[in-house]
Amino acid sequence: MSLQNRIINHFSDSLQIQQDTLANLGELIEFASQRLVAALLNDKKILTCGNGRSAAVAQVLSSAMLNQYERDRPSLPAIALTGDVTTLTAIANDSHFDDVFAKLLRALGQSGDILVVYSDGENSANIAKAVSTAHDKDISVIALTGNNGGMIAPLLHETDIEIRVVSTSSAHIQEVHVLITHCLCDLIDHQLFGG
Repeated sequence: MSLQNRIINHFSDSLQIQQDTLANLGELIEFASQRLVAALLNDKKILTCGNGRSAAVAQVLSSAMLNQYERDRPSLPAIALTGDVTTLTAIANDSHFDDVFAKLLRALGQSGDILVVYSDGENSANIAKAVSTAHDKDISVIALTGNNGGMIAPLLHETDIEIRVVSTSSAHIQEVHVLITHCLCDLIDHQLFGG
């Protein structure tokens, strides 16, 4: 296969997954945005986490909330649990890597907050532990997952939201997670600030 054909395949596959996600999950994305807005209006915060490239997507959400998405507006309370490398590595060293987000969530999360988790794969034990910790603290979960939902999907409660991108490609799942995150940011801004 030529290099140009590989490029065409990447774009074509990504576009197809985006179209499928829009067709199947558009209403769920809207509902997730409404849940996030309700939490913010009740003086609660958004906490985010993910591993690897999914950690970067989690930080996109918190950054857009704390600073701005596409327009100047007041800061909104959000914490990326992935942001403090010193604390994450200390927990991983002194305890276990599976505890890195759960321990932070126990300290920073409060009842009524929302935890937004990103997981594109099967093995996210630290995300799974964060989900369980969120439930213990009466924190609802919005899970952006991929493929078959991995180990996260079975942990979710009826009141949680799973936005599952159906694909086996981690790269394409993450691309769509970024697009969904941008949609959430736009919808939050629109609902809170109009226009």
